This record gives sequence, C-alpha cells and structure tokens, in this order.
Amino acid sequence: MIVLRAPRAVVDGVERPAAVLVAGERIEAVLPLDAPAAGREVVLAPDEVLVPGLVDSHVHVNEPGRTEWEGFATATRAAAAGGVTTIVDMPLNSLPPTVDVAALEVKRAAAAGRCAVDVAFWGGAVPGNEHQLRALHDAGTVGVKCFLIDSGVPEFPPLPDPGPALAEIAAFDGLLIAHAEDGALVTAAAGRRYADFVASRPAAAEDSAIGLLLRRARETGARVHVVHLSSASALPLLAAARADGVRVTVETCPHYLALTAEEVPDGDTRFKCCPPVRGDANRDALWRGLADGVIDMVVSDHSPCPPDLKRLDTGDFGAAWGGISSLQLGLPVVWTEARRRGRTLAEVVTWMAARPAALVGLPRKGRIAAGADADLAVVAPDAEFTVGELHHRHPLTPYAGRRLRGAVRRTWLRGAPVDPAVDGAPRGRLLTRGTA
Repeated sequence: MIVLRAPRAVVDGVERPAAVLVAGERIEAVLPLDAPAAGREVVLAPDEVLVPGLVDSHVHVNEPGRTEWEGFATATRAAAAGGVTTIVDMPLNSLPPTVDVAALEVKRAAAAGRCAVDVAFWGGAVPGNEHQLRALHDAGTVGVKCFLIDSGVPEFPPLPDPGPALAEIAAFDGLLIAHAEDGALVTAAAGRRYADFVASRPAAAEDSAIGLLLRRARETGARVHVVHLSSASALPLLAAARADGVRVTVETCPHYLALTAEEVPDGDTRFKCCPPVRGDANRDALWRGLADGVIDMVVSDHSPCPPDLKRLDTGDFGAAWGGISSLQLGLPVVWTEARRRGRTLAEVVTWMAARPAALVGLPRKGRIAAGADADLAVVAPDAEFTVGELHHRHPLTPYAGRRLRGAVRRTWLRGAPVDPAVDGAPRGRLLTRGTA
C-alpha cells in the first residue's frame, strides 16, 4: 500500500487536502489528509498539488509508416513528462491509416511493449468504409474520426458529407469526431505573411462545416464531437444545437488558448496549424466558451513532423506542414494562461483529464477516486520554468524558450512512477473503449 498525503489535491473537481491510498494499480480510497492508514508514505511538498493523470484524446503518433515524424516510444515519454498518463492515437498520418480492423491490428502491434503510458485508439471514417465502422467499434476503438476537408495526406480522404457515416454510427450509438472546415471557403495560401495564411482559412470555413455536422447529427441522432475548435464565432451555433438536443461535444487546444495571431512572426512556421491560431479577441471568446461550458475540454492535437517539413528555411506558410507539437507542454501552457485569467487548477484538470476520459469511454481514467486507476501527477502550479528539453522525437515547437508556470514533478501510471528520462521496460497498456 502507498499512502500519498497531499495538502492540496484535485478530487471531484475541487482542490482540497486528501490522503490517497493506492493498492497495486488502483486507488483504494480517498481519505482526509490526516486519516490513519498503513503503508509507505509519500508526502507532497506545500507547493505541490496531486492531480489525476491527464487524458489527451487527440494525439498523432504517426507510427507505423511515418515513425520518423514521431512514434509510440517518444510520444508516450513526452506524455509522461507532461503529466499525461493516457493518450488516444489518431487514425491518420500512420500507414496504413486506421480505417478497418486489419489496420487497427497493425497499429496495435506497432505500439505493443513500447509505450510509457496507456494508449487507446480512434478509428477512421473515409468515403466508402461505412461498412467498417461497426467492426472498428466492436474492436474497441473509442470512436471514428473524419475530415470534412482535405486531411493533408492522400490515404485519408475527406467525407464530402458525414451523413452516411453518421447514419451507420447511430445504429450502434458510436461517436464521430470531425475536423470541421469547409473546403469551398478555404483558399490557397503561400508566402511568409502569417496574416495571409489566417485569411486563407477563415472562421467562416469552420462555422460552415460545423453547421453541416450539426444538421446531420440532428437528422440521425448520432453523437458528434468537434475537434480543435479555433473559431469562437461557432460557439452560439454549438450552444443552440446542444440546447435543441443535438448530442455534440467540443474540444479546443492549448495553442488556441495561449497564442494569438498578432504575436506570430512572419515566416515562423512553427506556429502553423489547421485551423489556424486566430486573433486575441477570438482567444478571449474561446476562454469564455470554456467558462460557459460550451467547450467541454482541452487536448493537444499534437501533430509533429520532421523539421524539414516545417519549411523554416523559406518560412512559407502555404508549403509547411500544419501541426503544433505540444504533448509534453499542454498542462503548463493552459495553466499559465488560465492562472492569468483567474481560472483554477481544478478547472484546468477537469478540462484536461475528467472530460476527455468521459468522451472516450475510459471510466477508470482522469479522476482521483476509489476504484480508479492510480494514474497521478504532481504539479507545482507556481513553479516557473523555461521550455527547453522535450521528449518528442522532434523538439520543434512554438513554445521553445517560453516561460511557463506549472512544472510537472512526478507522474505515476497505475501506481508506479514513470521517469521518461530513464530507459526501462515500458508499462503502458493498449486500451479498449469502456475499460482502463
């Protein structure tokens, strides 16, 4: 038995003192701080907070097929260093993409025995694979992802209309998550001016695609989830649909909450992502959407690539790969901005642990509670650090050199400490929906 005594712990969405009893891989009980309990004691420092391990439901690992972009070993070490104890791998950028059960098995084989944290998987919805969606669901994927615009890789084409996939998914109460941009409203971008790139992917493109997704969800009754919301102007549409009974959830990402278009230097393609980082007023509105509950959660959309694909040599936003590497940094990035805005660490943990776990159907993850997996992290919320060493395969990030608050000091996966700097036998498991 391990007894973690934390003068500050995030339990049931609030910060309070607690003694957390860990027996084997599970939390046995959550007791008052000074409650008598037998076991090896771990006492947190006064400046530390015990939080549940985060759940990042939007990670592009890219293995197999594009392991030179990332990979399960490097991605999961980065996750552990950032207090993330469960990731969910996206179905694209790997080869083959996870659009059928055979491809899922290839991916699971590539991940087996190589993960420092637990890993679950999304399936993919592409034109013509509607008959594969139930099988992917039955095989334990947490849902399926589609693009409503070109994905950037030819082997994962977009759905011109998500209706047929949603009709199939509704029959077994699955979940469709969507990259929502309307290609008809997106124009080609080229050159070094960031303002030109943002103009090429306007908020109206997101709003239009989200509108289509919501109409099809209303018609079919299926559950849908909007990934990486960038456009704050879509919030009223989403709120109205939810009030009307549409089963929709929404995520945004650390970069949309922390960065602004005004600060992106021309030619600095480390900041390129799709949809793009928008202006300061839009960022403020996204924070209001989180506070109001229209946006449910915050996840990374970690989408790395080899440095040459970022085209830092030319600074051409049109030619550069779109994706921001932030898996290791999500918590401090969000907390630094949340703290400035008067939000609490307990709120941040809810957005980044409990709600992603609920979305993907992993009931033993994302919370400190009796019966939950003993996935835990120790955070020093006031501790400042400069972004330096990263465990991602390619430490190329717009946060390089940035001062952040919220140092992650320790991480436990199912009751055992994880040190991403030490090579050892990885303990991460491959998860299926409904289990941990």
